[in-house]
Amino acid sequence: MRCLDVSEIQNPYVDNEDAKITFIDVILGFMHMDNADVYVTGSNSKMLSSDILTQFRDRGDEIRVYPLSFAEFYNEYEGDKRGAWQDYYTYGGMPLATSLESHEEKSRYLKDLFDRTYIKDVLERHEIRNDTEVLDILLDVLASGIGSLTNPSKLANTFKSERQIGIGSETIEKYIGYFEESFLIEKAVRYDVKGRKYIGTPAKYYYTDLGLRNARLGFRQLEETHIMENVLYNDLIRRGMNVDVGVVEYNTKDADGKKIRKQLEVDFVVNQGGKRFYIQSALSIADPDKKEQDILHRVMLPV
Repeated sequence: MRCLDVSEIQNPYVDNEDAKITFIDVILGFMHMDNADVYVTGSNSKMLSSDILTQFRDRGDEIRVYPLSFAEFYNEYEGDKRGAWQDYYTYGGMPLATSLESHEEKSRYLKDLFDRTYIKDVLERHEIRNDTEVLDILLDVLASGIGSLTNPSKLANTFKSERQIGIGSETIEKYIGYFEESFLIEKAVRYDVKGRKYIGTPAKYYYTDLGLRNARLGFRQLEETHIMENVLYNDLIRRGMNVDVGVVEYNTKDADGKKIRKQLEVDFVVNQGGKRFYIQSALSIADPDKKEQDILHRVMLPV
């Protein structure tokens, strides 16, 4: 008995004998059934959520499924909250990773997931064959620099100076876009708080799951400060908020009394409907300079 491929069936909706039925046609057929909800999932390389919404001609809604938040992770965690936090910022929120016991098991699972799902999806979907080394290096650079401002031009210079690889900023921007659409990273652009306008570049990039990020780097760069900033960003996005990186420009004087213009960074400018919030991410503000900067932020931000 042979299973019939739907691509072999003539499409009943088109007046063309050569037109075959497609996967989309089959799904649309289900939508005529009473009391039935249809959910479509699958590999990113085969069909991204943006493709699904386009193909279904505004008949579908996207439901974004994120890795576990820390609250969800801790709810199932047996132990103290500090221990839960250490496990979370090390191994992330992929559900299967939470059920594995040893570091070796979790590490192997996350590395395989990164390589076999995310990287493979990007390579297959965009038919990339010659720039695999560039993609690998770019992912490592973005993983090492989470929470740091950068842009394609700066990354292109890094490739040239540190790796002796010549690659254009346009190509790097394109590859970063591939990572974004595969839900591997998220981009936060800069917003001038006082000027109330967006500033094009540079931007910040965050990994959607820190376990994948850490596995990518062999668990060698577990800087809790930067990782916490990534966790906060992911949680804000998960709650449906619009998140930007804030910039506050102000005039001051240097040691010689000369007027200079400085910029202060606000970690997150969060918009929710008509409300706006300013959030600073810091494990500690014991450092006097850091404390003074945070106080200055509060004074200068508009209410």
